[in-house]
Amino acid sequence: MPAQAQWYFDFASPYAYLQFKRLNQVPSSLDYEMVPILFAGLLKHWEHKGPAEIGPKRIDTYRHCQWLAEDLGITFRLPQAHPFNPLPYLRLCISLGSSPEVIDSIFSYIWTESPPVHSEAGIKEIARRLEIDDLETSLQAPETKKQLRGNTERAIAAGVYGVPTFVVGTERFWGLDQMGMLAQWLAKPDEMAHIATANLSELPTGL
Repeated sequence: MPAQAQWYFDFASPYAYLQFKRLNQVPSSLDYEMVPILFAGLLKHWEHKGPAEIGPKRIDTYRHCQWLAEDLGITFRLPQAHPFNPLPYLRLCISLGSSPEVIDSIFSYIWTESPPVHSEAGIKEIARRLEIDDLETSLQAPETKKQLRGNTERAIAAGVYGVPTFVVGTERFWGLDQMGMLAQWLAKPDEMAHIATANLSELPTGL
């Protein structure tokens, strides 16, 4: 039976890392799958910039994530360079089945050890830890590339525009700060019906 929901993420997102560390707060009644996607693919589709592409917003994002991590008691260290190309990390994850253990290993490596994620040495080190013998074959496998594209296209089809995002049916819950909203939606769906996507999408724009 397919999962009830999807959690879309990209390893390049510090907010995705922080939410991953809080997934134990998601109600146990929700069956969801963790789906790696390319955030840059969302940006290209929706024609907007990521937070790291706007100078002041980039710095404010790092400040907020550092504060948020400390407030939540989550270990957090910026990698040696950011933004970086997450493609090899996403492909590595998919090649290993995107298991929770693999996702945890990659997230923790990137966001707690301050590694050189932007270099060949960075991806080689996490591959070594995950006992990958032929890294190039794993990263270049056509089926792996196809799955990552498919994951990203599925997210776009669901209206996902940022990471991390939970999708439950036709409803999206974007970011760590919407976890409370997700929990309430699952617990009291009737009381939350007035903010359903289908209802609010009828509101016309005034521009």
